[in-house]
Amino acid sequence: PPAYDMSLVDHGFEAKELKGLTYPLGDHAPEYGDIYQLAPDLGWTRMPVPGNLNHINLWFLDDEGGYAIADTGLFLPSVVDYWKAMFAGALSDRQLTRIFVTHFHPDHVGCAGWLANKFKVPVWMNRTEWLLARLMSVDVREHPPEEILTRRKLYGYDEERIDKMRKGGWGNFARAVSRLPTGHHRLDDGAIVRVGSRDWHIVTGGGHTPEHACMVDYQNGVIIAGDQILPRITSNVSIMDSEPDADPLAEWLASIAKFRATLPEDMLVLPAHGFPFKGVHVRLDKLASGHHEQLDRLEAALRTKEMRAVDTFGLLFGRPIDDSIYGLATGEAMAHLRYLERAGRAKLEIRDGVGWYGAA
Repeated sequence: PPAYDMSLVDHGFEAKELKGLTYPLGDHAPEYGDIYQLAPDLGWTRMPVPGNLNHINLWFLDDEGGYAIADTGLFLPSVVDYWKAMFAGALSDRQLTRIFVTHFHPDHVGCAGWLANKFKVPVWMNRTEWLLARLMSVDVREHPPEEILTRRKLYGYDEERIDKMRKGGWGNFARAVSRLPTGHHRLDDGAIVRVGSRDWHIVTGGGHTPEHACMVDYQNGVIIAGDQILPRITSNVSIMDSEPDADPLAEWLASIAKFRATLPEDMLVLPAHGFPFKGVHVRLDKLASGHHEQLDRLEAALRTKEMRAVDTFGLLFGRPIDDSIYGLATGEAMAHLRYLERAGRAKLEIRDGVGWYGAA
């Protein structure tokens, strides 16, 4: 690709506008394991992710004594091979200084432990996210806990699906995540972290995960957004088994308002999936309105009949839900139902261990 240009205009790519967002690099993205310089001190690569996501974007930040990375990819052989190729090639004469991780999901934290142990460098994460990653990495069992199966019945799983879960293992998280070091460096909301010549302000959001940490460079107008602000897809907002009584959608909507208030409209967003873009206020507004529209449709449907969480898939997602995403869909459906219940817009009745939602 052509050399970087500070204006992000004369870089040789044709900017693209779609649904109120501007993509300064159009549809250009680096190949897996290649590094494209967005700025002289800011690089971008991608790593593979199985399924519809296809990839995760990772970021290289010039740092004192070398470079830092933000997010790490899944701990899978193909991803490790791409990392090794970079260490033998483009990064062979540079020193890794530290690892930033936006949140605990495997595509973000997966290689963090391996990289930290390999190069003897610290992992910088929000405390809650780090603890969740550590907890889920070691919680591996032959069968799922009975309380999980009871909860799936509450959500509307039939006996066949519950029995299939019962016979399966528990702890898939650990299969794609390397063992983290015993300690970490905390990324607290409101902290300012100096990396090279840039000051990155830490802004956390909830709903997708409990305390997802974004890195905001106000001076240069850039945010490393992780999954908090994606350009073309909406982040999964689910009831988690670690907090079955939480209201994550309320947290997510509050986070959208928080980010809209703190981020300038012309900021360049570096998302975990998709392409760098501008138009952050437009996107945040769309994310919020999309959920409110779903909530309104769901509330209207509950006035006509009672529904379990699994009965809402067609209304909420508008596409078939296969086994690979059944759990994610259930968690998101529950998040919307929980929001309506807490807001007094729906009521829950449990009959024979199954949760039925109806009009308030």
